[in-house]
Amino acid sequence: MSTAPVAAAPSMDPIVLARLTGKLGDQETISKLCATLGDVFSEFLPDMLESELGFEVAVSYAGFATGKYGELTEGLGGAMAFCDASLRDWCEHFTLICDSPLVITLVENMLGAVSDSIEDPQPRPLSKIELDVAAMMFDRISGVLKTAVSSATSFEPLLGAAHNAELRKPVEDGTQNEHVAMVNMAVGIGPVLSTFHVVIPQRTLLKSVITAPKPANAAKTRAEWSEQLSEQVRRSKVTLEARIHLEPQTLDTISRLQPGDIIPFNEAGDVRVDVNANGRNLYVCEFGRSGARYTVRVKDTYGSEDDILQHIIG
Repeated sequence: MSTAPVAAAPSMDPIVLARLTGKLGDQETISKLCATLGDVFSEFLPDMLESELGFEVAVSYAGFATGKYGELTEGLGGAMAFCDASLRDWCEHFTLICDSPLVITLVENMLGAVSDSIEDPQPRPLSKIELDVAAMMFDRISGVLKTAVSSATSFEPLLGAAHNAELRKPVEDGTQNEHVAMVNMAVGIGPVLSTFHVVIPQRTLLKSVITAPKPANAAKTRAEWSEQLSEQVRRSKVTLEARIHLEPQTLDTISRLQPGDIIPFNEAGDVRVDVNANGRNLYVCEFGRSGARYTVRVKDTYGSEDDILQHIIG
């Protein structure tokens, strides 16, 4: 007696399934939620940043986008700074993104440049010090976001390290295929117009009650911010490189050098050493020793303190 084959149950459309399980919302609902959150950023970030930084910052809502996490974030291209974050009792993973011109312009203004004289920076990967400043910007953005959804949590956001888009590693936990909404914000500092983005899972956004934070919760004092930024920049570690000029050698001699061979310095007496960081010369030094360690002693600089900071950061 033969057994009749059992027909496989038809699979449910993944889009329909995502809607039924609360992971995907309709465009009208997502649009309203994103616009409400954008209005919160527009209202509170400018005053916060202006009072803390001391120069005018314009922030406005620039629309939203929906799609899969991987497609949306990769579609932004390179020269972006990313920060993966979480907020207990609200969202286990959301992402903050700034384009590099925003951070570059922010750093230039922090170092005393006049906003109107700054040209629109070319997008590029950020230096370590610039990433440190990006991290502080992410902290302010997440602070406003936290107060906007404070009815859902009393915890503080947990922020990962700020990093360039080129260094992001692919994830294998399904995040890349999660339905998300990306809130796009435009930021104007002088003539420079840049952007930041907040990427939130739709399943989280659909459950959120977004309210404007109270002004008392929105900012630190300008002095506190300036001191914190200044300290952060000056504490950032920079790799220095010392170069000593050696006596010219023929190509034949160089090709025959072996371990243990000696090449004399090109100068007698005090040996000049150029010290640089990020390819920029900073100091003129002389070569020496301190106990068992070789050292260099600073004799002159290639500019003022502000010039050196600009060289290192750039």
